[in-house]
Amino acid sequence: MPPERRPVVERKSDYREVYEPWPEDHAKEQGSRCMDCSVPFCHMGCPLGNVIPEFNHQVYLGNWQEALTILSSTNNFPEFTGRICPAPCEASCVLSIDDDPVTIEYIEKEISTRGFDEGWIKPEPPEQRTGKKIAVVGSGPAGLAAAQQLNRAGHWVTVLERADQIGGLLILGIPDFKMEKDIVRRRVALMAEEGINFSTGVNVGVDYSVDALLADYDAVCLTCGSTEARDLPVPGRELDGVHLAMEYLTQQNRINAGEEIDTADRISAEGKSVVILGGGDTGADCLGTAHRHGAEVVYQMELLPEPPAERQPSNPWPQWPSIQRTTPAHEEGGIRDYNILTKSFSGENGKLQRLHAVRIDWSHTGSNGRPEMREVPGSEFVVETDLVLLAMGFLHPEQEGLLSQLGVELDGRGNIQVDGEKMTSIPGVFAGGDAARGQSLVVWAIAEGRQMARGVDKYLMGQTSLPHSLATR
Repeated sequence: MPPERRPVVERKSDYREVYEPWPEDHAKEQGSRCMDCSVPFCHMGCPLGNVIPEFNHQVYLGNWQEALTILSSTNNFPEFTGRICPAPCEASCVLSIDDDPVTIEYIEKEISTRGFDEGWIKPEPPEQRTGKKIAVVGSGPAGLAAAQQLNRAGHWVTVLERADQIGGLLILGIPDFKMEKDIVRRRVALMAEEGINFSTGVNVGVDYSVDALLADYDAVCLTCGSTEARDLPVPGRELDGVHLAMEYLTQQNRINAGEEIDTADRISAEGKSVVILGGGDTGADCLGTAHRHGAEVVYQMELLPEPPAERQPSNPWPQWPSIQRTTPAHEEGGIRDYNILTKSFSGENGKLQRLHAVRIDWSHTGSNGRPEMREVPGSEFVVETDLVLLAMGFLHPEQEGLLSQLGVELDGRGNIQVDGEKMTSIPGVFAGGDAARGQSLVVWAIAEGRQMARGVDKYLMGQTSLPHSLATR
């Protein structure tokens, strides 16, 4: 069985991780359920190509250090993926055809936890240095993975981060109740011991020129993320009380870290009627945070229809199941609603008081063969609300500043265009993670970072022994 979650009443009163410690016999039992398939579809479900049956078997045998060796051969940060990955590997597990899959994500977490507790995870500085200098711009999971791989190849790596902390959304976006931040800081400290240089408060293109960047380094990796949030340009958007989700989540993470926030700037859900627009992971993160603030009521509204409870015939195994998902935050409360289009906000004296919306129908097919959104006549309604959080995803990386000054080509979605080696249109400048792929999962970011490091090493040295990431070949 998977780890138990702490009681709702208890966990809503703090920001500690939701899950209880997992007994060793439960982890071994899950490892024993792995069928050692002749064609392990879980490999293909995992962007990193994790060798899942092999480390599952070692866990079953109680050979935890060997399990860690196998897991670490493909995954730089199992302590991250074991907490915040939606586990596409589990969706591809053969057992999930007619049973619960092996709890691969929690096994990864348990392996990494033991690795740190036992001192098996330790700095791995390279034996030799190439003398090549590489800048990694952005310190999210893609940047950290690229930095670690390139450092282990013997290059001198500097990670440039415009924020005051290293970790990107791992440290500033993801709530502590999903991953406590000491987990991230521990890994960053270990990487610093390996010889990686971390520089915070460096906004490339603003206080550090692009010309200096290109002159100072032999290669550059752009892992600046997909940070341009999808906004909602409707009447009343300017009212006090309407915020982007990341404004809300980042502020709370800073407060948890001990930072003082001026009362006038504080975004609090305490005692308020809260509406979250967006049904994805970011919306769920806002939901859990609002519960911990003591919101009176929280509505999570989604433009799209409610997903089915089970796979549909058009969505067979081993595809990712498009089904309704309930996160720990949803267990804690809140009202979910679907097929809703927000038309405007209104209030008085510059303060938000109401959300105006209409029901929509997706049953019609457009000329392109896809479902077409139509408003349902007479379905307009109003929600009294004090706080609206826009959690509708991200569009692409910020294009002003660094990217425009570099002059890198962009794809049709506004992401950085790269070739098969992750190189941009500028020789020696590479890109990976959300900045090139678009908004995606942490596990994809790590895979992209690893693959980009391989391209950089090959560019600098003419060949590379760094491994592929299976799904990005």
